[in-house]
Amino acid sequence: MFSLSFFVFACNSKSQLKVGDKVPAFQLKDQDGNTFDINSVLGKQPLVIYFYPKDETSVCTKEACSFRDSYTAFSQYGAKVIGISSDGVASHKKFAQHHNLPFTLLADTSNSVRKLFGVPKTFVIPGRVTYVVDKQGVVVHTFNSMKDGEKHVTESLAALKGIK
Repeated sequence: MFSLSFFVFACNSKSQLKVGDKVPAFQLKDQDGNTFDINSVLGKQPLVIYFYPKDETSVCTKEACSFRDSYTAFSQYGAKVIGISSDGVASHKKFAQHHNLPFTLLADTSNSVRKLFGVPKTFVIPGRVTYVVDKQGVVVHTFNSMKDGEKHVTESLAALKGIK
């Protein structure tokens, strides 16, 4: 029991970003192999940054397709949607093409950005957390739910409505 408790604590030991925190600077490769620098969009538009466990898994696919289906609504708020997982560039490219995803997917293969944001794990499964960030790079809303991927979209849209 002690080793299991320690394991769960160790996986969640970094403090998760919360409302009012500034988004940390980072760079990752997108699904086309281009370097995406968060600083290139901060100050220009709101962001919806969602962390998900894995490409082509059931809840992750539903979540991504829900973001896709609501992409026009996100665009009306001027928001950029960014999905991040530990999958590589090739996996993201295939996932984006397979599901016609119109937004950026970033490859955090070392989980360095996941750690910067303090995204928790459930045992060994990477967490599913969405951050809504205003133009100044400040987190205005977070939502954490492993099972309800589609609710990440409705939560994000409601938060964007509040900062418009």
